[in-house]
Amino acid sequence: MKATGIVRRIDDLGRIVVPKEIRKTLKIREGDPLEIFTNNEGEIILKKYSPLGNIEEYAKEYTEAINKVTGFTVLVTDKDRIICASGLGKKDFRDISLKKEFEILLEGRKSITFSNDEKTYLNILSDEIFKEAKCGVISPIISEGDIFGSLIMLSNQNKISDSDLKIIQIAVKFFEKQLS
Repeated sequence: MKATGIVRRIDDLGRIVVPKEIRKTLKIREGDPLEIFTNNEGEIILKKYSPLGNIEEYAKEYTEAINKVTGFTVLVTDKDRIICASGLGKKDFRDISLKKEFEILLEGRKSITFSNDEKTYLNILSDEIFKEAKCGVISPIISEGDIFGSLIMLSNQNKISDSDLKIIQIAVKFFEKQLS
């Protein structure tokens, strides 16, 4: 564990302030849920909570099934990182942080289909990856009115078919149901 050199006192209500530098580094904002647990060394650990992270095994199996049927690379994200990936280059996608613009894109609450001509969407996802994709779909995962993340399908072909769009819609509904 990395020492930061920052010391905070617990107030009379048992609260502690997480320093701004740490919140910025971990992309923790006001209202974000944190998971609190202890380890065997008696340390208290705060971790940014992701409801989609709790269904990571389901997500992995589901994305692998979609990949086998479509041949596309399939990703599940929360609002700021990739949780799991299946398909071409899946190891390259593990725990990649996504840009702030990606969360803004999800706030539109609509699926976006894009082609090679619209590299804007790929650049919003991350600078390092998605170079091979020629087209894709980004579909937000929304449960009980809250945006939790997205399902992304990337293709190295030139077009996403209507049946591929239906597959992603079914997958998004599955994840939304898991979160409710």
